[in-house]
Amino acid sequence: IGCVAHGITHSTATAPDLATRFAMVREAGVFDYVDRTPPDDEFRATLAAAELTGLPILAGSGTYTLGRDEPQYERNIHKARLLGSVVHNVQLRAQHADGHWLSNDEVAQAYAQAYALGERQGVLPCFEVHVNMWSEHVGRVAAVAERVQALGLPWLLTLDASHVIFKIDNPVEQAVQGLDAGVQAGRVVLPPGEQGNVIQHWIDAQWVHHAHARAAVPANPVNQRATHPDGRFGRGIQYPFIQPKMGEYVTDDWNEARLHLWKQAVRALLQHHAACPGRTLRISCEYIPGIDYGAGHGYSLFEHNVACAVWLRQEWAQACKQTFTTGSGG
Repeated sequence: IGCVAHGITHSTATAPDLATRFAMVREAGVFDYVDRTPPDDEFRATLAAAELTGLPILAGSGTYTLGRDEPQYERNIHKARLLGSVVHNVQLRAQHADGHWLSNDEVAQAYAQAYALGERQGVLPCFEVHVNMWSEHVGRVAAVAERVQALGLPWLLTLDASHVIFKIDNPVEQAVQGLDAGVQAGRVVLPPGEQGNVIQHWIDAQWVHHAHARAAVPANPVNQRATHPDGRFGRGIQYPFIQPKMGEYVTDDWNEARLHLWKQAVRALLQHHAACPGRTLRISCEYIPGIDYGAGHGYSLFEHNVACAVWLRQEWAQACKQTFTTGSGG
């Protein structure tokens, strides 16, 4: 269980220096690693902070546009190897550098190239289910997986359940990339627990190799405290994990019961993993200050990451106990 570096802060407006952030993670006592891919000018400081605190940097992340950012991916994989990372989360934008929308075949070929480079460096790429990326239409994930597997490669996925959960009961968000047509036709099932839902399918197929943990709720409130350059409010893909104080969130009617579906999805992942001995799963807690997430909110991002990590450890212990009791882990 790790923590993404830009979530190691109490304020969405400012962040402590790297040494302080790593020290905060160490002192919290609930994290095993830090998740970070530093820019070139912060590489040495990141490595020094990791060495000082004894916290490994087992994972990192990058956002890429096909046809433009291949050199950046190669640099990031090289840095990841030097930092000791074993996975690199890949957010691949939905459109090519020339403006056209990526086909499933193009995504599969991009994955194959990324995998080949990463495997040589010992850092495996995991393509993330994420808004603004090709995978925002979650119905495409299985289609791309089939193409990748047909090439004889394993399909490694980063599961961030929040990007699925916030679209439930949300017609505006389901309309993005035409996902609504699949939902209405029953080809794409979003709610965890319902037969054929996409998250359970990905888990059962053993595609999930890495995960991000940040809660969202169905029809998540938009973030009216932050706007994109074009004036749009943040999409609101972050719901407080613990009750915020009055005025700290965009609404004061926080309700823990609304976390049910997100928690159900994460429990399904943990229970499946507990029954698969010998496989290592890394989960990075990711309460972050981005516009579509926590920008402008008043609660401490780091406190929510810590609370999420504590819950994950409790749920993992329960999943292991259940597996041991039933013998489903072999």
